[in-house]
Amino acid sequence: MHVATSRIAVAFHGAGAGTGPLTWGQQEIWRTMRRTGRTMNIGGTVALAPGTTLEELAATLGRLAGRHEALRTRFQLAGDVPRQTVCASGTVDLEVVASSEEGAAATAEALRSRYEFTPFDLEREFPVRWGVVTTGGAPSHLVVQYSHLAVDGFGIDALVRDLPNLDEPVTGVRALELAHRQALPAERRHSAKSLRHWEASLRDLPAQRFGWSDDPRTPRFWELVCHSPALHLALQVVACRTGVETGHVLLAAYGVALSRVTGRTPSVAQVLVSNRFRPGFADAVCHLTQPGICVIEPGGDLDSVALRVWRSATSAYLHGYFDPAEHRAMLDRLATARGETVDISCFVNDRRGPAGAVPAVAPTAERIRAALPRTTLRWDRRLPTYDGTLYLQVDAEQDAIGLAIWADTHRLSPAQVEACARGIEAAAVGAALNPPPVTAA
Repeated sequence: MHVATSRIAVAFHGAGAGTGPLTWGQQEIWRTMRRTGRTMNIGGTVALAPGTTLEELAATLGRLAGRHEALRTRFQLAGDVPRQTVCASGTVDLEVVASSEEGAAATAEALRSRYEFTPFDLEREFPVRWGVVTTGGAPSHLVVQYSHLAVDGFGIDALVRDLPNLDEPVTGVRALELAHRQALPAERRHSAKSLRHWEASLRDLPAQRFGWSDDPRTPRFWELVCHSPALHLALQVVACRTGVETGHVLLAAYGVALSRVTGRTPSVAQVLVSNRFRPGFADAVCHLTQPGICVIEPGGDLDSVALRVWRSATSAYLHGYFDPAEHRAMLDRLATARGETVDISCFVNDRRGPAGAVPAVAPTAERIRAALPRTTLRWDRRLPTYDGTLYLQVDAEQDAIGLAIWADTHRLSPAQVEACARGIEAAAVGAALNPPPVTAA
């Protein structure tokens, strides 16, 4: 679909270099990459403003790589103890791809897909890929992908926020610095506290989350994509009424829907914790995300469930920072003590950030009812492996919520996955349109 016309070798020079272990977040994502065989590369495509030049883009890439250690790191992953090396200087490629004007968007998407699904050679390649699509010699689209081992989604956000500040000192913790810190007693105590919370949450939890599907498919893992303006509005109504963020209301609706589909209670979610609220982490360009454990008791009205979820999720966020090796050892000890493995293969990744806050004004019932017919469901990608039996990703869309549900069709049939998506919307909309009776405190 496209032909690479050239590669520009972009030189960088940066302060700071050295070798050290992986951080806890990096260990977590590296284990996931190995277990699933997926690249886990992350990034996207940006339409460029007219007048943008290749020289400007190359200069920006070089300055970013020089400023941020994560972009000039190579990884030694073959041994028992993975290591990372930050380089003080080197070059990264800026790929330039020619296209016709009418085919530029498709060319950019093909380039993005190639970058995403081609694994990085992490021992020899820096973990950043930038490509520029040109039409008539002028840049029209920038395509960017990073190795998830180097940055997470919030790290990319920090990188974008840094663009206007390229002449200012770098802020935020760096991976090598953090890896060394995580070996010190204070961080070890924090890890131990987090793991005590995990163990207490799982000790008496029923072990099984799912049965077996009556409609298994090949490839095994299917992705269902839901676009729901009504869910977007309904979450705001319940959030205004309860005072908890829409993310907690969504988790409550997820817990109710999953319990109804599987017939099992309580529901469980490993919520992905950004850890950006920790001192020095907000502007860090590296991988800090780890899971926290959230147990959802679905009984009662959704307002009550959301308030319980707020408490459970807050604890999950506070305890989503730990040594992954010690975490695995804890899970093994727990399985031995119980004589069974507790299934926690459910994940929720709410990527909306500030978009999930409590709104100032609740939408009207009329707006919710009018939005209901605009809900869409479609099956998208299918893969032989994925991370977990059920993985819910939440994104902010234009006046809507986007849900992407990856599911193991050997454990949940396609019909059950559709029922789960519909059930999340139905739980939230039902609560928004039928508030519980007001009782005296």
